[in-house]
Amino acid sequence: MQAAGRLADGLAALEREDLARTRRVLDSAQAPRVVVGGRSLANFSSNDYLGLANHPRLRAAAHAAIDEFGVGAGASPLVSGHLRAHADAEERFARFCGLPRALLFASGYAANLGIVASLCDRHAKVFADRLDHACLVDGAILSRAALSRYRHLDLGDLAKRLEASSAAVKLIATDSVFSMDGDLAPLPAMLALAERHDAWLLVDDAHGVGVIGTRGHGALEHFGITSPRIVYMATLGKALGGYGAFVAGAAQTVEWLVQRARTLIYSTALPPMAAAVASAAMDLVDEEPGRVARLRDRIAEFRAAAARAGLALAPSITAIQPVVAGTAIAALSASARLLERGFLVPAIRPPTVPEGTSRLRVSLCADHAREDVEALAVALAGSLAA
Repeated sequence: MQAAGRLADGLAALEREDLARTRRVLDSAQAPRVVVGGRSLANFSSNDYLGLANHPRLRAAAHAAIDEFGVGAGASPLVSGHLRAHADAEERFARFCGLPRALLFASGYAANLGIVASLCDRHAKVFADRLDHACLVDGAILSRAALSRYRHLDLGDLAKRLEASSAAVKLIATDSVFSMDGDLAPLPAMLALAERHDAWLLVDDAHGVGVIGTRGHGALEHFGITSPRIVYMATLGKALGGYGAFVAGAAQTVEWLVQRARTLIYSTALPPMAAAVASAAMDLVDEEPGRVARLRDRIAEFRAAAARAGLALAPSITAIQPVVAGTAIAALSASARLLERGFLVPAIRPPTVPEGTSRLRVSLCADHAREDVEALAVALAGSLAA
């Protein structure tokens, strides 16, 4: 069959170009150390930045929600799937991020698709950073809006594109913390551009919530900004330890998403236990500020150890600390050498990152031991030099 032959050819090409991906099976829960194939490995691959994915309080919240509400929501939120656990979590997140109203989605990907496709149509234009997460780009395509991709963090380029646009609706879409580089978008200046050009500002804070901000409340707290123009998305599957996503913003904006976001309307609501876990995670962040502080200590310790080992790092203040290897095979080889030494660090290759910038993506966690963090820097230097 010709179609099957095309798939076979495509898979063979991925193998030749060192771009084929495989799924690793973990035999343990997410933690600073995980078990793979009977081996205990120091885990620097997870987005569980605060160490909450297996926290006893989150497990207890999930069990209690199952006992009260069962396992599944049973329907979409607009039919009968909006349970008390969901409503409580939405109210809690609105307080957490300091915006008037919040809405639960099945995932960050679904949230961003729903936001862009409901705020924009063929008369709109979406302005996206070149390194934005794929879901922001896919949302623009789904909306049928024109898509303009400005140079990474180049606000001069963004300003020129906004100035030249006569679109009826303009939306600036950006990651707050870029997932493969760990750098931050200059949100105050971007909000000023949105104000000047009558545009929405969509902020994807997947890798910022729980990590940046005085209390770990994310990018809006970090920069001290708020505006009815901001549509704010934060995932629950990273620093907050669970699954799903919140979108928050002005009450009218969120109500429009309730009425028009297809990824909300036509999806079964999240299991109520996921909503209960989200509420428990936010409570933990607020009640245990030392957890966010420990993460920042680990980041500082890793960067200091990397400097001593002669490793060149990007200027990231976040839990994401990439080490660029260059080619895909160089990144894969270094990752394999790290695995031999007992460190689980993923090789990230195109199309996730641009050609020639394949890298080792180090993800730090508040619960990592300082000794493991410092040993990783030494092992990284040795693996890249081999």
